[in-house]
Amino acid sequence: RRRPGTSRSCRMTSPPNARAAWRLPLRFGVVGVLNTAVGYAMFALSTLAGLSPAPALTVSTVASIAFNFQTSRRLVFRASGRWVRFILVYAVVFALDWAMLRLARQYGVPALIAQMVLALPLAALSFVGQKLFVFSPSEGESW
Repeated sequence: RRRPGTSRSCRMTSPPNARAAWRLPLRFGVVGVLNTAVGYAMFALSTLAGLSPAPALTVSTVASIAFNFQTSRRLVFRASGRWVRFILVYAVVFALDWAMLRLARQYGVPALIAQMVLALPLAALSFVGQKLFVFSPSEGESW
């Protein structure tokens, strides 16, 4: 029993779920590296095979969607998710990627370098969209 006027230890302790809070972004990051590597490899292979950057970006994005949905659903969020919403988030990220790639190319940045630079900020945007819109706790909606 404490005496009046005395305080508990000044040591800061985190709530039990605070440690778990960093696990989701960590899992997303690890799986995101894999997803990004697959998408970038598809983009690189497409450009090296002779496609110009815009069609190569389209090919790599389309080829990556199913892979990314499955890894995000099973390994990151561990929820069923909503496929249509996933595609909508992907479409927004794709549109921004395409616009930024075109802008970078106008300034003389090689397409492969531009995609490498864009990967991290686009991944962050994708995480937020997936967490809030695709794999959110309100699973009652079907689309």
